[in-house]
Amino acid sequence: MEFFDRHGIATCYSPDGETIYLWSGEPVGYFHNDQIYSFRGRLLGWHENGWLYDRVNRPALFSQDATGGPVKPVRQVKPAKGVRKVKPVKGVRQVAHVRRVRSTSWSEYSGAGYFNQ
Repeated sequence: MEFFDRHGIATCYSPDGETIYLWSGEPVGYFHNDQIYSFRGRLLGWHENGWLYDRVNRPALFSQDATGGPVKPVRQVKPAKGVRKVKPVKGVRQVAHVRRVRSTSWSEYSGAGYFNQ
């Protein structure tokens, strides 16, 4: 799975459907059911219909097959992927809060900033 930001720039990918890497090869998060967590254990958002939503359920990143959500931009040419770095140990996961109603407005965390929210 490959994900793009609101400008169509390749941001991250998941080669195994579990770990999420930036294109530089840095591991930045992972999937747990339909939730996305940082390695520190912070809930970053949700994965649904090819979209990565932020903590307040606004669309932040999209895959090629994403459905629904805001109008997707034209995807830019993808850069070469960096060598994947070693994954850090997973911290204790934050308890997921109640998911808000999904928004159709882009998140302010679109791009690599998604993993720093």
